[in-house]
Amino acid sequence: MRGAIAAGHPLTAQAGAAMLRAGGNAVDAAVAAMLTSCVTEPLLTGLGAAGYMLIAPAGETPVLLDFSAEAPGRAPQADRADLDPITVHFGDASQEFHVGPSSVAAYGMPAGAATAATYGRAPLDELVATAAKHAREGHRVNRYQAYVTSLLLPLAHSAGLTAFEEGELLVQPHVAEALERLGKDGAAPFYTGDIAHAIADEITRNGGDLSREDLKAYEVATREPLHVRHRGRDIHTNPPPAAGGALLTQMLEALPDNPSQQDLIRAMAAPKTHLNRLGSTTHISVLDADGTACSVTTTNGAGSGISIAGVHLNNMMGEEDLSPDGFFSHAPGDRLPSMMSPTVVTNHGGAELVLGSAGSSRICGAILQVLVNVLDRGMPAQDAVDAPRFHLGGDHLHVEPGIRPETELPVTRFRAPNMFFGGCQVVEMTGSGLLRGGGDHRRDGAVVIV
Repeated sequence: MRGAIAAGHPLTAQAGAAMLRAGGNAVDAAVAAMLTSCVTEPLLTGLGAAGYMLIAPAGETPVLLDFSAEAPGRAPQADRADLDPITVHFGDASQEFHVGPSSVAAYGMPAGAATAATYGRAPLDELVATAAKHAREGHRVNRYQAYVTSLLLPLAHSAGLTAFEEGELLVQPHVAEALERLGKDGAAPFYTGDIAHAIADEITRNGGDLSREDLKAYEVATREPLHVRHRGRDIHTNPPPAAGGALLTQMLEALPDNPSQQDLIRAMAAPKTHLNRLGSTTHISVLDADGTACSVTTTNGAGSGISIAGVHLNNMMGEEDLSPDGFFSHAPGDRLPSMMSPTVVTNHGGAELVLGSAGSSRICGAILQVLVNVLDRGMPAQDAVDAPRFHLGGDHLHVEPGIRPETELPVTRFRAPNMFFGGCQVVEMTGSGLLRGGGDHRRDGAVVIV
């Protein structure tokens, strides 16, 4: 076997698998998949998105690439445009999102892809090839992406998407051109060149803060992952200034061995998380035959509804969770807080489990439950992902069918497994050397073993 990949869309996973078949390592596969997700999961991520990648080479110290969103404002606007509120209805709940030019933060995806590629074997133009092909020739919208599009239909229209229903062919020629430019010229055009200038000038012309100065100053940060021990394993995850990894480690440290449901609820109550937002996020996990692991989570927020030069821009400055002190309270250049927590579990130096999740404030709880299912309960990866989940939001417990909570807290019972509980994509190396994975059916996840 050459490796395994789990991702949030079958075509995303297949793009990474193709790199593994061609002799690429886990990072090559993750970058190719990540760029393909910009095409196949266009309202969850994109070239105007941001994220984190955890790379754990076999027998070496893991490294975290932080290409998260950065607050703009180095060239302040005299009259900043108001954020545009939109209400999104899903299930039994509604959420208000804030979009438009003032919602756009400095993006990290192009810089993140180019930096990550230096840890792989393939040149960047090969890593963008599959993504560009799907963008230029089109792909069929699947069930989950059609559902996401139905939730965010006004943004889908304003961002220039042209296919909305399951089975329709979505063609994105401008995205193809941007991807090919990334492959040919690297990240520079998106930060100091003509694409950066087109984006910044359009945003500032319409009252947003993202300027040429903000894009020129953007850099990927390399960080040492957080580390915690559990069940004799080393768990590596996203460090500050992101919040998610720290919350996950607090939860793990609060757990006894073989935790009960009550133990898990108490662990989730230890740190306080943010609002129960929809969470327009996607995750990719890869493990190759040499033992290199790569875990990457990216997000576009809800998307700003603005697409320029093939770059669908994020709305991170309009996400309430990311600005707890109020909108526009961040200093220019601040990395925005995040719950994203790409995670790798190693055992005696070798990668055993690669995972992460979509789902905003539910990310840490989803990862925690899957970790416990595999490490404490001995479940195979797919069973661990499929198992019913719960989420503690404040003093309220949300549960999927199959869980009978032993609690005095108020409980919301979902009638079926739901995307609310995240999208956890997992790859596992068993003690016998077998590679297997778990794709989260809540968000149409897919696994490919090569």
